[in-house]
Amino acid sequence: MNTYASLCAVGAERILGNELKHLGFKLESNAPGRVFFTDGSSSFDAVYKANFCLRTADRVYIQMAKYKADNFDSLFAGCYQAPWQDFLRKDSRVVVDKVRAYKSRIESEHTVQSMIQKAIYKKLGEVWGITTMPESGEKCDVRVYIDEDIVRIMLDTSGDPLHKRGYRTDGGTAPLRETTAAVLLQELMWRRKTPLHDPFCGSGTIAIEAALYAHNVAPGLGRHFAYEHLSFYDPNRVLEIKKEEAAKIRTDVECRITGSDIDGDAVQRSALNAEHACVTAGRALQLIGSDARIPRPEFIRSSFADLKAPFETGLILCNPPYGERLGDQSQAETLYQDMASLFTDFPGWQIGVITSQKSFQKCIGRYADQQKNLKAGNLDTTLYVYNA
Repeated sequence: MNTYASLCAVGAERILGNELKHLGFKLESNAPGRVFFTDGSSSFDAVYKANFCLRTADRVYIQMAKYKADNFDSLFAGCYQAPWQDFLRKDSRVVVDKVRAYKSRIESEHTVQSMIQKAIYKKLGEVWGITTMPESGEKCDVRVYIDEDIVRIMLDTSGDPLHKRGYRTDGGTAPLRETTAAVLLQELMWRRKTPLHDPFCGSGTIAIEAALYAHNVAPGLGRHFAYEHLSFYDPNRVLEIKKEEAAKIRTDVECRITGSDIDGDAVQRSALNAEHACVTAGRALQLIGSDARIPRPEFIRSSFADLKAPFETGLILCNPPYGERLGDQSQAETLYQDMASLFTDFPGWQIGVITSQKSFQKCIGRYADQQKNLKAGNLDTTLYVYNA
């Protein structure tokens, strides 16, 4: 039975854990930005399914080893014991891409990287009877976490971060990550019957992620993953799972998902990205012989100040410009003051705003009913929630 680790934004561990349980996985433990889980089997279906289906995860790893090490000899020995020959190919190029140490006697990142790579290559060389690894194949990333002298060595199965769904060809300036948008929707417990509008749609990410969620479209159906370069990769089984997920797509649900932006280029960008996402879903449906289509979110050019609520209830969810992203802090604060009009223009609607500006509540003139701190990329952000 394999143990896996899924990475997420710090602050999103509970949301990711719930998602993993919904997919049928058993949670083992968690740490800031990491959730460990198992599927109770010796197959690699969990690798395929987690990469295809997780909306809020950044990456999925196989835990190759977990052991205690307080010196470099024990670090090397523990890594050597892992069955690397069952996962890597003879031409694999191993790269220890990151080392994270916390309250441990082993701290030197460079030395840890070197020792781990040497241990892996020594094991592979002895098992396969070769003195030099060719390293002519695909790169295989390994990550090391050392927490209070407990070492976890992880093998990446995702490749590009999972927020890169493949549908966004143009993100514009400082776009919101797809995984962050998915976290926001889950944090607010949005349901498909609730009208949703993003008045600062940018590249359409919030609306597109809402559409994928509403129609039960697995977000990874249109991309490739690092596990395709590992020795256990079974393309026939992957196709079977892909068809299983395609069969779960719902095209018979009604949703009211919209977005707007004062920038016409942003509106065009959002519509194009949404089209790419829905076409990918359509291609997945074709695998099971269906020619059904996913309804596209609608985007219009408009200032948020000119909007009026089209329904009595709904959800405003947005990622407005702020100092680090666009313009400067004073411009952002003026925008937040003007955003107070949303409360009168959308009475009966819940409003969620994510920003890194600590002055947001003061500027908008209201204290949020709920607050949630999230790490969005390299920024420390807060989700402010105003209930209807």
